[in-house]
Amino acid sequence: MNETFTRARLSEAASRRTGINKTDTAAICDAMFDLIGDVLMRAETVKLTAFGSLQVRSRAERVGRNPRTGTEHKISPRHTVVFTPSAQLRDLLNPEALPDKISKSA
Repeated sequence: MNETFTRARLSEAASRRTGINKTDTAAICDAMFDLIGDVLMRAETVKLTAFGSLQVRSRAERVGRNPRTGTEHKISPRHTVVFTPSAQLRDLLNPEALPDKISKSA
């Protein structure tokens, strides 16, 4: 089963790798996430070299269907964030590199 890598675990890992105390790395991580959120709120793209990019996209109003009952309902227009992995990240995630780590889609 896959484990979730939380913000707290990210801060701890950053602390171990850099030698900076956990409080400081947690503050840096929080500041980074706040900055990324601010940029996305302005509908700008966030590009993280060798990782990927985050971009705000608009979704039009559409008709959705409840898969259990089949009833249709209107889904209102909205904005969403889309992540596009970099070529380096896609290469790292290829099936040969992670044969047993990623759950297979049914």
